[in-house]
Amino acid sequence: MPNAIIRLFGEGHRVFFLAAGLYAIFALIVWEGWIGIHAVGGMVSDMPFAPPPHLWHAHELVFGYPAAAMGGFFLTAVPNWTGARAARHAFIAGAAGLWLAGRVAIWYSGSLPPLAVAVIDLAFLPLLAAKVLTQLLNRPKPQNMMFLGLLAMIWAGNLMMHLDWLGVAMVLDAGLRLGLYATCALIAVLGGRVTPAFTRNAMQREGRTQGLPETPMPLNVVGIALPILVALAAALPLPGAVFGALALAAGLVQGARSAMWRPGWTWKQPILWVLHLGMAALALGYLLAGLAAFGIGSEVAALHVLGIGAVGGMTLGVMSRAALGHSGLPLIAPWPLALAYVLLPAAMLARWAGSSLGIDGYYAGVLSSGAIWIAAFTLYTATLWPVFWGTRAPRGSH
Repeated sequence: MPNAIIRLFGEGHRVFFLAAGLYAIFALIVWEGWIGIHAVGGMVSDMPFAPPPHLWHAHELVFGYPAAAMGGFFLTAVPNWTGARAARHAFIAGAAGLWLAGRVAIWYSGSLPPLAVAVIDLAFLPLLAAKVLTQLLNRPKPQNMMFLGLLAMIWAGNLMMHLDWLGVAMVLDAGLRLGLYATCALIAVLGGRVTPAFTRNAMQREGRTQGLPETPMPLNVVGIALPILVALAAALPLPGAVFGALALAAGLVQGARSAMWRPGWTWKQPILWVLHLGMAALALGYLLAGLAAFGIGSEVAALHVLGIGAVGGMTLGVMSRAALGHSGLPLIAPWPLALAYVLLPAAMLARWAGSSLGIDGYYAGVLSSGAIWIAAFTLYTATLWPVFWGTRAPRGSH
């Protein structure tokens, strides 16, 4: 067991991707319990956290769970990009402890000083960004340095929520939206790289030389710029039409990019099509958010398409692929993991229906969506549990 613990903190993807899976389950169990009690006419008024339960839920699914996924991804990917030395055990353990301290501080925020809660919760991303910066400086490239700006935007969204809770400024809704849309912008950048690249590599391994995924530079630039503008527009007091136009444009451009990445070819490879599904959900979420800004459809439904389908779907796909690949295992999703990939879009659709069908369908949609989300991340965590704790597979073993 001591060796397993040492291994857990030996690589960023191990502890953070495990923490992401466990926290995704925990956060939704809490939310399901609270919603379920209210669905049958009960009432829960005494929770350990200070914000209302729906805001705790929103905060943790925008700033809690994704931060763990980001920690695992950047601490694993950046050294590979730059050739820099990977983070040491002590740093990974300390960073994971700081992320967990933020979750505990939010959970017990009802009995802690709000300023202390803010300081603890806001500490993780700057630490991660500082580490990423030191590694990026080993081989600085603008396309990689931009990730620091996106992390800063996400952190600023969290800061805005805490400023509201501290009574400094009424910017809670803007901060929440900035955090979500900045995370979506991060997905637009990373997903726009890895989805066509991984698909192209798989096609070439099978001897394909024609009809490979394409990423025209002008479309790529616009596909990155628009999501960033959407995130900024969501945080600023701009007319709804401005945000709506930007979101619609982002959805159309993202859809055009995704269509050029040969998603149909991947249908036999879950480890690939999960990425395409996540990027499709990103495009759909932007379109629905844009329409909602013009009074067509529910904004809450659109936000959950982005949160569950895009953020949840892409992080699930990237985390599982990275965990398998960096453990020396074949890049083939075991059937429970492939089932998890299918379940998240189902959770997205159920939650969309819950907000779109009115009060009669709300509880059914929310509760079924949460149950499906829990099932998906339980499958993910259980399937990859031995990967997170175990030794790397020897070369040539598969």
